[in-house]
Amino acid sequence: MTTPVLTELTVGQELARREVTVDRARLVRYAGASGDFNPIHWNERIATAVGLPGVIAHGMWTMGAASSVVADWAGDPGAVVDYQVRFTRPVPVPDPGAATVEVVAVVGALDAGAGTVRVDLTVSVDGVRVLGKAQAVVRLG
Repeated sequence: MTTPVLTELTVGQELARREVTVDRARLVRYAGASGDFNPIHWNERIATAVGLPGVIAHGMWTMGAASSVVADWAGDPGAVVDYQVRFTRPVPVPDPGAATVEVVAVVGALDAGAGTVRVDLTVSVDGVRVLGKAQAVVRLG
């Protein structure tokens, strides 16, 4: 993959589109890696008792899955100099089955002086946004 060139980008240009699936086994692995063993991420009874639609993906897993699309597009995770999101909706993970998170990355703004591009992300499940104001700033060569 070639490194993106700032002067070849335009505001509104789609940079990447990816679907990422998450199932209960992935949630268990993520819990082990992150240390976040909150039962809403693995126990249906507890998740519904607190008003959730069922077991939900970790918010940080969702945030990370979305940012990986930007890092892959940039060709270097170190090029991502800022990344922010707002958590707007949980990602329910069915059992059996999986949830599919769709990530679409577009150019939101260009700053030739700083050599950066703001990448705006639309992150959704079944057409409903799960992250709001998801934006990354990438410094290009």
